[in-house]
Order: sequence, then structure tokens, then C-alpha cells
Amino acid sequence: MADATLLSVVLYLPVAGMFAIAALPAGRDGLVRALTLAVMVAQFLLSLILYAHFDPAVPGLQAATQVAWIPAWGVTYFIGLDGYNILLVILTTFLGPLVTAGAFSAITKDVKLFYAMVFLIQFAMLGTFVAQDLFLFYLFWETMLIPMFLMIGIWGGERRIYATIKFFLYTAFGSILMLAAVIYLVYSLQQTTGVISFAFADLYKARLPLEAQQWLLAAFALSFAIKVPMVPFHTWLPDAHVEAPTAGSVILAGVLLKMGTYGFLKLGFPLFPEATRLAAPLLSTLAVVSIIYGACLALVQDDIKKIIAYSSISHLGYVMLGLVSLDLLGIQGAIVQMVSHGLVAAGLFLMVGMIYERCHTRELAAYGGLAKLLPVYSVFFLILTLASVGLPTTSGFTGEFLALLGAFNAGWREWQGGSMYALLVAGTAVVGVVLGALYMLRFAQRFLFGAERVPHGPVADVNLREASILAAIVAAVFWLGLFPDSAMKRTELAAREYQELVSGPRAPAATKLTGALPQEGAR
Repeated sequence: MADATLLSVVLYLPVAGMFAIAALPAGRDGLVRALTLAVMVAQFLLSLILYAHFDPAVPGLQAATQVAWIPAWGVTYFIGLDGYNILLVILTTFLGPLVTAGAFSAITKDVKLFYAMVFLIQFAMLGTFVAQDLFLFYLFWETMLIPMFLMIGIWGGERRIYATIKFFLYTAFGSILMLAAVIYLVYSLQQTTGVISFAFADLYKARLPLEAQQWLLAAFALSFAIKVPMVPFHTWLPDAHVEAPTAGSVILAGVLLKMGTYGFLKLGFPLFPEATRLAAPLLSTLAVVSIIYGACLALVQDDIKKIIAYSSISHLGYVMLGLVSLDLLGIQGAIVQMVSHGLVAAGLFLMVGMIYERCHTRELAAYGGLAKLLPVYSVFFLILTLASVGLPTTSGFTGEFLALLGAFNAGWREWQGGSMYALLVAGTAVVGVVLGALYMLRFAQRFLFGAERVPHGPVADVNLREASILAAIVAAVFWLGLFPDSAMKRTELAAREYQELVSGPRAPAATKLTGALPQEGAR
């Protein structure tokens, strides 16, 4: 099977899964769960073939498919793999089976509809990552809103309606601004080159005056910053996490938040390089504010879901800091940190869901001494806690260290040019590492040690299904921490391209556009 065909199979397997479970008779919840898990496992295994076939030495797109869709508008159905998205595709397909299996005992109402929403959001997330046409990207981006809206609204907690409406209003507002910017960007491309195209490769070559770039970057950045989320656009996240079912929180933290950072990496910054360089001090400042502010808020929470939710704001601040550094190591660190956070946060939210199913409370003060009461659970929890802190040999260390190193490299270059601001920003970001250790170790100390207590009497340790889910995540965390070279080789050319697009001069206006055709080297 050609890689392009295989990528299409991986992308559309969830759609086939939706139709398959829709055809099952009512009341066959066990069969729905088994079929969903089988489809998700098959998707992950096929994506591993794509990962193995991905050639790190080939620039541009691989496994690309392009079909004319709306020629009058310059819209094509254009998907493919590159160094920007290959790791995020694997992360998405890896978490799919774990989300499915993790919800077996937690979701007992409208089971068929729930797993249909899991399939739909899996399809939308993968489509957003592999889309190479801005029109197609926007369709997938908006499609993600529907299943997450329903997941929180139907299977969420007591304040689910409030959380759902807040989530919808924030994301919809950002999306409307991005749509206006997309229309203006494509119109500008047509006016200056005579070619109408939504292909990323063509839009990268659009020449825009600085003022237009600033307005367009602001529109894109607001939409992406809400999704990350960056301070001060973060207030929807804790409510969404607290009220969402465990599976919704895992999808939200594991993959959905990465849509914002991926949007900056693939579109926001490369499309508007001059505006990005001008806004770099502001963006790096907001990244550090997110790191420190998120850590401080996590430090004072008593709801264990809110601790992890605010920690996400802090950890994704390192991603933004690495991207804004425009340093090769910082950029690659940002990509690794995206994947690392997806694994660690997903694992922690799954563990919160497991203890909540047993004890029906998320109040940290209600727990203590779990290391003796639930030893296997506690081992997994402590490993993921240390990965969140950034212990060497775990993925958290690799991502945060490289992102900080990139920030210091950028600060050193600016200091040699006479400015110390970037160096001060990088130095301040290190405080987030200390705060991260403080709130996570405080969390673990109160949760796992001290007086032995759990609400509602004795509880059972993790079962085989739960242990298998956690073992898979822990294995991935150590693999990315101990052997990051395989992953980073696949992202290096994309990181260099991003660095050149944002740092280097624009291509001259006479450069021949691709006309929405695949880049050279695509296959």
C-alpha cells in the first residue's frame, strides 16, 4: 500500500468506525466498546507504519494526496505528512485506544453516541494536523468544536452547561477572527500574484506590508492563543477540564490544546514573519507569564483536576517560548514538549478519573497515604509526576530543557546585539521549573503519603485494563526521554524550514507559485 493511500486510511478509519457502531443494534454497549477499541488500535498500528516509512532526509511533504476540490476558489483537498505533524499524528493515534479503553467503566449513558463523538473528534484532530490547504484546515478546526461541545455538555459534571457555553464562546470568537484573516490573506495573494490558492506552500510566499501582517497575525494569534491557552485567554480551560468526563479531559489536554501551538508553528508565525519578529518580545513575555502564572495557580488548588489543568497552561508556555526563540534547538524542544505534555497530562487525567470512579471526589484534602493503600496506582502516579517535573530520562526533561536552551541561545544573541530583555525572559522562565517541582511534589506528597485515608472506605488497586493503559503511557514517556533522537531527526528539517521562514527574508515577488501543487520532494 502506497504511503499516501495509507495516510488516507488512517485519517478515515474513525469515520468508518462511526458508521459501523451506528449500524449496531441498541443495547449492545459491550460490542460498541470492543469495536471502537479495535478500530483505534488498528489506526495506531497503521500510523506506526507511516512513522517507520517517514524519511527524515526528504524535505517537504511525504505521503501527500492532492485533489482539486473547488477550483474556482483555488481550494484543493490536500493532505500530507511532514516534520511539523508526524509526531502529533502519532500522539493522536496513540492516545485514541487509551481514551477508548479508559472510558469503558466511566461512560454508561448513551454509550453509542459517546464513542461516535470520540471517533468524530479523532477524525477532526488528525485532519487538522495533516491538512495542507488552509480551507481544509479551517473545516477540520471547526469540526473539532462539535464533539467536544457534546462531550462536556452531555457527559460532564454538574456545571457542564456553564463550562460548555464558555468553551464554545471562547473558541468560536477566535475562529471567526481567523476566518476573516484567512479570507483577507487569500485575497491579498490573488491581488499581488494573480493566483488564488489556499495551499500553505503558496501562502508562505505571499508578500504583505508590515501593517497588514500585524493585523492578520493578531487575528490568527488570538484564535491559536485561546486554544493553547495562553494567559490571559486561559479562563475557559479549568472549567472545561473540571466538568468534562475523564475521556474529554484526556483528549483536551493530550491533543486538542496542541492545535493552538501547532497553529502557531505551521501557520501563524511562518505566514507573517516580519510581524512575528516585531512581536517576539511581547509573545515571549506572554509565554513566561503563562509559565509562572499557571504554576502559581496550580500551587494553590485543592481540586486535583484543576492542578493538572493549570499545570497545562504552564507547560505549554515552554512550547511558545521555544517557538518564539527562533533557535533550532528551541523549536525542536517545543515540538518534543508538545508530545511530552500530551502523554504526561493524558496519563495524569486518566489517573484522576480512576480514583474518582472509586471515591467520587476530586478534593485533594480527602486523600492520603495512597502509597500503602494503592501501591501499583501510586508507582504510576509518581512516575508521571516526576515526568511532569522534568526529571532526566523522561520526556518532560527533553522538551523543557531544549526549549529553555533555545530561549537562552536567543537571549545570548540579542545580548551581544545590545539588548538584555530576551535573556531576562529566559532566566525568568527557569523559575517555572522550580515552581513546577513545588506544586507537583506537594501534590504527590499530600496524595500518596501521610495519614492513610480515602473516601467511602477501602478501594481496589488498578485492574489489568487500567494498568495496561498506564504502562503504555509510561513506556512512551521513557522512550521519548531516553531515545529522543528518532523523533528529533524527523522534525529537524521542518524546524529548519520554520526557522528560515520566520527569520529569513521573504521570497521575491517573481517567485513562481506552486499553484497549490505538492512541494518538491513530496511523494
